Amino acid sequence: MRNTAIATTGVTLISSTTFANSLISNNSPFDGYNPYAEEIADLRVSKLFGKHLQVKGTIFDSTGSFGLSNVTVEVWHLSPNSKKYRHRSKLTTNNLGEYNFITDFPYKEYGKPSSIYFKVSNSNKEYFTELLLNDFGANISGKHWSENKQLGNKLLPIKKGGLNDSNIVFNITL
Repeated sequence: MRNTAIATTGVTLISSTTFANSLISNNSPFDGYNPYAEEIADLRVSKLFGKHLQVKGTIFDSTGSFGLSNVTVEVWHLSPNSKKYRHRSKLTTNNLGEYNFITDFPYKEYGKPSSIYFKVSNSNKEYFTELLLNDFGANISGKHWSENKQLGNKLLPIKKGGLNDSNIVFNITL
C-alpha cells in the first residue's frame, strides 16, 4: 500500500508539472514564451549602461493596408550575458496599430543570431515571428517574409543609430 501511495504521488507530481509546462509553452515555436509577462514598455535592466534598442512598428491587417488597434503584442528575448529569458513584456497597440518598447540588446547563442520573439494576437488570430539582430542591422526570417510580404516596402525592418543605441521599425501583419 505504501508503494502504491508513493507511485500515485509521483504520477500526480509529474502530471501537474507537465500540465503547467504545457500551459506556459502555449504552442510557441520559440523558447522562452511566458503568457504571464508584465505590461511594461521599458525592459532595460540598466538605463545608463549597455546596448539598448527601441523597437516600434505597426501591426497591420492581413492585407497590409490598415493598422489594427487593441492587438496584444508579446515580446521576449534572452537577457544580455545570460541564457535566460528575463526580458519579456506584453503591450497593446494604439488606435493606429502602433506598438513601441525599449530593451537591452539580446544575448547571442552560439551559432544563432540575437533574436527578439513576438506573439501578436487578437480575439480571432495569433501569430508568432522573430526579429533577427546583429550590430549592423535587423533582419527577418524567410517565414516572416513569406507570411508578411503583402506589406511591400514596409516589410523589411529598418535599423538606425549607433552600436549602443539603435531604433528599429518592425511591422507585422495579423
